[in-house]
Amino acid sequence: MANIKQQAKRNLTNEKKRLQNASFKSGLKTAIKKFELSVKEGNIEEAKKAYNLAFKKLDKAQAKGIYHKNKVARNKSRLSLLLNEIA
Repeated sequence: MANIKQQAKRNLTNEKKRLQNASFKSGLKTAIKKFELSVKEGNIEEAKKAYNLAFKKLDKAQAKGIYHKNKVARNKSRLSLLLNEIA
């Protein structure tokens, strides 16, 4: 436990932010899995909706600094390739 008040507060805010980031990452992974599942089933309409949601979440993750821009670009590229295969 920190002896300095400022560091104790910082520890609390870091933990809060870590939990928020973990929750956001989990939601993003779920969105990507839903997209991949709809592509696998061949449901184009559902895949397009899931694709848009996954893109939105990836962009938001980059804006918040949760993921690096290259990771986001790589994931978006992979999703686009999957969508183009069935469309």
